[in-house]
Amino acid sequence: MHMLRPGARWEISNNHFTLWEDPRPCPTWQEIEETMDKIKAFEDSIKTIWLPEQIAEFEKQHVLMEKAINAA
Repeated sequence: MHMLRPGARWEISNNHFTLWEDPRPCPTWQEIEETMDKIKAFEDSIKTIWLPEQIAEFEKQHVLMEKAINAA
């Protein structure tokens, strides 16, 4: 959101704005998705080299997220 409306105060729940405090119009969900796609493409273009302990931590966090999703 910061890239689309720097400094705006906002809250989102279930892909809908529940709070928008900014004189500029809130972005559309399409604008948000397009921006996220561009960010993801940029991140994927960087050849990051992770340490084994960093990979282990990511995997641990992934398992915790999967458990939380499945428990809901």
